[in-house]
Amino acid sequence: MTTPPPPAARPSLEDGLRFAFGTLTVLPVRVTRWDREAARTGMLCAPVAGAVVGLCAAALGGLLLLLGSGPLLAAVASAAVPAVLTRGLHLDGLADTADGLGSAKPPATALDIMKQSDIGPFGVLALLFTLLAQVAVLTQLYGEGWAHGAVAALVAGVAARLVLTLASRAGVPAARPEGLGAAVAGVVPVRAAVVAGVGVTLVCGAAGWLAFGAYGAVHHAVAVLVALGGAQVLLRHCVRRFGGVTGDVFGALAEAAATGVLVVLALGW
Repeated sequence: MTTPPPPAARPSLEDGLRFAFGTLTVLPVRVTRWDREAARTGMLCAPVAGAVVGLCAAALGGLLLLLGSGPLLAAVASAAVPAVLTRGLHLDGLADTADGLGSAKPPATALDIMKQSDIGPFGVLALLFTLLAQVAVLTQLYGEGWAHGAVAALVAGVAARLVLTLASRAGVPAARPEGLGAAVAGVVPVRAAVVAGVGVTLVCGAAGWLAFGAYGAVHHAVAVLVALGGAQVLLRHCVRRFGGVTGDVFGALAEAAATGVLVVLALGW
């Protein structure tokens, strides 16, 4: 009688961080485990990867201001850093998802459209208006002071990855049997996703409090909540149209959440 193989060891926090950084950034981090257990820990660690991306974006924008640039150049730099650190994959996912949704085709055909290497008119428009919105908001915030733009870039980076944690929760199916979407779809228990959402939102509120006091805390927490709510609407629509999530949908959700945070932060100051 053949002895069954022993169960895989429970993934460590290091395994989860490696999964998060190795799949969500281009930083030279080697993924040590590629299985459902590691994916669960990795997606729970996704906001940590977002914090690193956001810090890099804030640092470059602040450095340019320190060197004498205007708010516009600092804003362009802060918007460019996340694109560079993800090799443009989230923006590419946004464009592909927009093309799939805009095609009004059946799910299988829409998924085929999303896999094509070219970008259609819906994708171009989605990229154009998303990047314009991000640069416009960051220009406004950097114009009000370095801290406004820097904290916004940080919180947007965190929220963009937190939404991926929530989109990986149990009950959200994969649209394809392969790819990143299939690897992480449904791996995060609902309770863990809720705890992560609440905890990270409180941390973003704390960042606002440290920089701007009580009003800043409320403002940044509300920005994250509004962005997450909008991303969940997009997620439900994608699941209904495509039958589940894909790597492209994850990219679209990340860009939608980041833009949503920035837009809310541009209001109310």
